[in-house]
Amino acid sequence: MAHAIWSGAINFGLVTIPVKLQTAIRTNDLRFNFLHKTDEGRINNVRRCSLDGEEVTYDDIVRGYEYEKGRYVILSDDDLKSVNPEATQSVDIVQFVDLAEINPMYFDKPYYLEPDKRGRHAYALLREALKTSGKVGIAKVVIRSREHLAALKPNGDALVLELMHFADEIVDQSTLEFPAQETPLENEMKMAMMLIDTMAAAFDPEQFRDEYRDQVLAMIEARAAGQVIEAAPAKAPRRDNVVNLMDVLQKSLEASKKDRSGGSRTSAKAEAEADEKPKKTAKRKSSAA
Repeated sequence: MAHAIWSGAINFGLVTIPVKLQTAIRTNDLRFNFLHKTDEGRINNVRRCSLDGEEVTYDDIVRGYEYEKGRYVILSDDDLKSVNPEATQSVDIVQFVDLAEINPMYFDKPYYLEPDKRGRHAYALLREALKTSGKVGIAKVVIRSREHLAALKPNGDALVLELMHFADEIVDQSTLEFPAQETPLENEMKMAMMLIDTMAAAFDPEQFRDEYRDQVLAMIEARAAGQVIEAAPAKAPRRDNVVNLMDVLQKSLEASKKDRSGGSRTSAKAEAEADEKPKKTAKRKSSAA
């Protein structure tokens, strides 16, 4: 049985729904240890002072915030406790908003909210009300001594509490360079839409796997069994000498159609056909113009 992060309540208006906060995401990152090459001994991290070069114990380490170059304010555990948010272990909904109004970039990490038996009816009522209204609850919640902004969202039979970034954590996209708004050429837009149509499918997350992780684990298992694994030949870089966007779209469309019909686009014949057809199409377009 999953271990709850905390037991608390959802609060909105005068309604209180007892819930347990449960982890919703399980990471599958591979973890490696650093070893000494000659004898495979574990490598330890050593804490050294940048001024005198001496090794420093944990007892002699303090927290410092650099408010000017080379100048710090030293903060103790008591200093940080004095401004810690109150650990109320509650999801306090402050407003309801349309989900479509929230930029997906604000969403960060989801948690399940599992109801206690005595709160199941109110829990189901809130869930169905959110589904019907198309709204989500914007809430404040304290998790591990930090206050978070969060969205309370229905997800099938569950209510999910998704932690959110604050506005000042999102990088302003105006600081980067993006293409200006423009009206695409009609023939390019038509070809792009045809490509999207041929690649359209119902999203099924079960069909996607971390293939790199699978390959690394298979290699580790083989190496542990004493097998010698030879490096796979490097793939040839993609050819990027086609400067006509219509050529690229046409080639992509033909490759997508072959995939859908079960054909192979890696054969020499397919490559040759894909190289030739865009050129003929481009020539007809230019002569028609």
